[in-house]
Order: sequence, then structure tokens, then C-alpha cells
Amino acid sequence: MKILILNGPNLNLLGKRQPEIYGNVSFDDYFTRLQTEFPQHELVYFQSNHEGALIDFLQENSDGAHGLVINAGGLTHTSVSLADAVANLTFPSVEVHISNIFAREEFRHHSYLSPVCRGLVCGLGLTGYSLAISYLSQTVSS
Repeated sequence: MKILILNGPNLNLLGKRQPEIYGNVSFDDYFTRLQTEFPQHELVYFQSNHEGALIDFLQENSDGAHGLVINAGGLTHTSVSLADAVANLTFPSVEVHISNIFAREEFRHHSYLSPVCRGLVCGLGLTGYSLAISYLSQTVSS
């Protein structure tokens, strides 16, 4: 099963940026753990600080994919275009946030992605990605 993992702006700084909120593990290191945890799946990871690059990645890599795990970072709260790209996918998506966005600033409480995603995992740290992959594994294979 091919699962896309998409991270948006500033998530390239995981492990360095605000470790009290986001932890001290880089996503590259965590991605290696995910590959070990889910060897039966083809995990395809992409991160960009640019909205158009994220949309291009989805459009160019959706063929043959079975699920999407997306943490759009700040674009979650601003990007109708990214939400449209996710809505256009023919497979389920799970929105992930490392922090609990509902316990943070009010502007983070709204997500353009939530209405077009199957589910939302937030506030559980990097473990949210693993939970999303597990869910997609069960959903797509059943």
C-alpha cells in the first residue's frame, strides 16, 4: 500500500523549532522510524514551505496511492487551494497536527482541511502520524 505523507511550512524545522511544543526529533529521523514500523507499506514523504509545491506533489503522486497523511502546518488555517487539492483525491486522507491546535491561538482552531479529510489526530506529538497510518492501513485494506 502506498501512503503519502505531506508536511507543510516550517515542519522542516522539527527538532529545532519550539521543542517545548514540537519535540526534539527531526521529521527525517521520525520518518525512518515510520518506515521501520510499517515495512509493508510504501511511505512517500514530502515537505515544502511553499503551497504550490505541496499541491504539485499531490497531483503528481496521487496515482497508485491509497492514503494521505497531511500536516499542512499554518496552511491548514489559510489554504483553500490545498484543501481543494485534497478534496480531489480518490483515497482517504487524515489530517495530523503535532500540537493540540484547539489549545493554542484562536486562529488555529479553524481548519480548511478537516472537512475534506476522513479524520483528525492532534496533540499527540509525532505519534499522530503513526496512528494515521495505522488507521489508513485498516480502512483501505478492509
